[in-house]
Amino acid sequence: MNGGVSVHVVDIASGRAAQGLRLSIGVAGGAPIAQGIIDARGQWAGLAEMNALFGAGVYEVRLQVARFYREMGTLLPEIPFIDELVYRFGIGDAQAHYHLPFKLTAWGASCFRGGA
Repeated sequence: MNGGVSVHVVDIASGRAAQGLRLSIGVAGGAPIAQGIIDARGQWAGLAEMNALFGAGVYEVRLQVARFYREMGTLLPEIPFIDELVYRFGIGDAQAHYHLPFKLTAWGASCFRGGA
């Protein structure tokens, strides 16, 4: 796979893909250029078709964490610890692929540049 971005999200609290989690991606500080939902495999299906949108620059992925957990039936405080997770990352080489594997709970998250 050359160029572009892929996203994988796992709910480590349950040990399953974060199926149904809503997210978006866009240029940092700008409007989203794409919105999606994580599928049963934990992937953002359809994002690969948008690879041409990702040139060199700074981007933000926005994950609707509190909404996801509330829709799953998790009781969260009125003001959740993580509401919308904003992850800002840079693409320095538009020919390289940037894979973002998120591991999350309602109380924490991690991500790194994975190999795809």
